Amino acid sequence: MAYCTGKLAAITGAGSGIGRALAQQLHREDCALYLSDVDASGLAETRSLLQGEAPVDTRIVDVADRQAVQDWAADIDAREGRIDIVVNNAGVALSDPVTQSRYEDIQWLMGINFWGVVHGTMAFLPLLQRGHQSHLVNLSSIFGVIGVPTQSAYNAAKFAVRGYTEALRQEVEGSPLHVCCVHPGGIRTNIARRSRSASSNTTPDERAAMFEQFAPTSPERAAQQIIRAIEKRKKRLLIGRDAKYISAIARLFPVRYTRLLPGLGRAGDVLEST
Repeated sequence: MAYCTGKLAAITGAGSGIGRALAQQLHREDCALYLSDVDASGLAETRSLLQGEAPVDTRIVDVADRQAVQDWAADIDAREGRIDIVVNNAGVALSDPVTQSRYEDIQWLMGINFWGVVHGTMAFLPLLQRGHQSHLVNLSSIFGVIGVPTQSAYNAAKFAVRGYTEALRQEVEGSPLHVCCVHPGGIRTNIARRSRSASSNTTPDERAAMFEQFAPTSPERAAQQIIRAIEKRKKRLLIGRDAKYISAIARLFPVRYTRLLPGLGRAGDVLEST
C-alpha cells in the first residue's frame, strides 16, 4: 500500500503542470483529491484524466482571493473534518526589467505567488493541525534562492515564500505537521505561455518555445519527487539537476554567483517555472 493511500489532499493550480501531475500520481495511489484552479477548462481536463476510484472534487478558486480560499477550506472542513496534505502550487510568471515593470503586473503576481501561499496556509492550517501526520508543501523556486535579471517580482515572491515557509516550519517543529519548501528548477509547464511582460516583443508561443531550452524536468518527474518528499518528511526539496547546481553555486559564492552563472540573465528573459 502506498503512503498516500486513503489520505485527503488539496492542491492549488491543479489545471496543468506540476499540479496536474501531482493529482494524477496521488490519485493512482488512491488518495482522495480536492483540486482547484482559475482555469475551468484546464481543471476539467485534469479531472477527466483521473479514472481511479478515489473521490475527486474540483472547484474554481482564485488563490489571490483570501475569502475564496477560506470558503474552499471551510467546505472541505464541513465535509471531511480534516485534510492530510495541502500543496500550495498555483503560480504565474512575469518577465520585465524593474524600470519597465508595471505596478498592476507586480500586484497580480504577488497576489498569486506569495499571497496565494499565505491564503492557502492560513486557511488549511487548522485542519492540518488536527491530523496525526499531516503535510504542508509550499512551492517556491530556485529563483527563491538567487536573483535573476528581469525576474525581480518573481524573485521577490519566491524569496518570500521561502522565508515564510521556513519560519513556519520552525514554529511547528516537534508537532505532527510536516512543512516542506520546494525549489524547482526549470519544469516543462505552460507558465511561459501564460506569463506577462510589458517589455517583451515575443509572443506567448515564442516564449514557450524558448523556455523549453531551459526546462529539463518534466512535471511528472517533479511530482514524483514532491510525493517522495512527503513520504520522507523532507523539509526542503530541490527539483532538477539545474536547481541543485545553482543552489550549490549560490551557497559557495553568495555574491559572485552572478558571474559564475552567466546564462541566468537569458534564462530569466524566457522565464523559470514552478
